[in-house]
Amino acid sequence: MKIEEIEINSIKYPYLLSQIPNPPRKIYVIGNKEILRERSIAIVGSRECSEYGKKISIELSYNLAKNNIITVSGLARGIDTYCHKGTIEAKGRTIAVVAHGLDMIYPNENKSLAKEILKFGGAIVSEYEIGVKPQKWHFPARNRIISGLAESVVVIEAKEKSGALITADFALEQGREVYAVPGNINSLTSDGTNNLIKQGANLLKDYTELI
Repeated sequence: MKIEEIEINSIKYPYLLSQIPNPPRKIYVIGNKEILRERSIAIVGSRECSEYGKKISIELSYNLAKNNIITVSGLARGIDTYCHKGTIEAKGRTIAVVAHGLDMIYPNENKSLAKEILKFGGAIVSEYEIGVKPQKWHFPARNRIISGLAESVVVIEAKEKSGALITADFALEQGREVYAVPGNINSLTSDGTNNLIKQGANLLKDYTELI
């Protein structure tokens, strides 16, 4: 599928993304670029999520998609994967923001998921050129695009030093609403989200709070 390059001064460039501190000077897109300017909500969380986190991620993304809201996530293992899958189950559209060139998919097991995203009218986005492989420092940078494309960010399960909390920090810097799903106080994967709520993030109990 064709990779489209969109520079920041183009009318095709997502407006919300253009307004963040340090926006990418250009983005690369496969799929439906029109949805990059539609109403969207980001869902992020732990790669090592529990069954509880999996269930919440699928249900939340499914219900948002049924209400014609685009979901945004990072195509990573765990919560990201289930966000994209829940959206697709609802035959909805989802945006995957990746940390490498669009000539590959990482992780490898999500290649088929990436195809499903495109099949249902979604998009895959990167700020990296073809040939650029995923590097450790690409992922935190990628997170500012996830939050930058969305009007708000939902964190579902995150350890105390999770990358999802970096996304939440970017969201606050960008003036986005941050929501956190409360979790079991004895679960390490809920430490980050429960702390977010203590610090003033919106406690999310039901998808209708986002509609």
